[in-house]
Amino acid sequence: MSRTSAEDKMTLLERNDTNAVAHLQLNAPDSLNALSDAMLAALQSEFDALAEDRSIRAIVLSGAGKAFCAGHDLKEMTAGRQAEDGGAAYFKDLFDRCAKMMMTVQRLPQPVIAQVHGIATAAGCQLVASCDMAVAAEGTRFGVNGVNIGLFCSTPMVALTRNVPRKQAFEMLTTGQFIPASRAESIGLVNRVVPPEDLARETADLAGIVANKLGAAVKIGKQAFYQQLEMPLEKAYEYTGDLMVQNMLYRDTAEGISAFLEKRHPDWTQ
Repeated sequence: MSRTSAEDKMTLLERNDTNAVAHLQLNAPDSLNALSDAMLAALQSEFDALAEDRSIRAIVLSGAGKAFCAGHDLKEMTAGRQAEDGGAAYFKDLFDRCAKMMMTVQRLPQPVIAQVHGIATAAGCQLVASCDMAVAAEGTRFGVNGVNIGLFCSTPMVALTRNVPRKQAFEMLTTGQFIPASRAESIGLVNRVVPPEDLARETADLAGIVANKLGAAVKIGKQAFYQQLEMPLEKAYEYTGDLMVQNMLYRDTAEGISAFLEKRHPDWTQ
């Protein structure tokens, strides 16, 4: 199956489906795939559609051109200052829309894998951190570098600090220095680093492995993964125990266990 998003999204955000994997590509290379108002709208619209698409079990997010994503569109932000309030209402709306899109990534039933190359900076780094997994090409650089222009990356900090140790995050945020892909891997911002020529294949392979699992089980697991992180230990065990019971009662889970015991492939319906 192959599909490309329609109308205005066709130029800004391209979608192609391969089997049960949706490949989304940010397609604004001239701006290093900046998260402009239009790009945020395209991403939100496509993610909302994917949330209801039961044929898709994994999502890959990549960027066209030289970079994955350079963060917010500074030209648009500067233009927003022309309002009577100096841009306060526009900026509040912008950051609210961006936060909604980032949270949508983690609320999707499908795992989302960032395929990262070039640079991922500020809100672009936030996007990587918001994805469930990430594969980076050797030579990729990551930064929350807003402090270099006098704008502390407070919203990117939310996703970053939920991925990497606090001292590593604080250093990145206060120095504005970029880190190489190898360090991003060592501190947990990305899952693996591969040669540039292998990036697309390695990411597709990872997505394919995830897409091969029982979709209903992965959906319940992804939701539980993020919710239990915010709970005290005892509450987390109570919550996940109830989910295990619910999962065990699925017809396809019973079939999966039987297939394992009988050394055959499961006959899943979902």
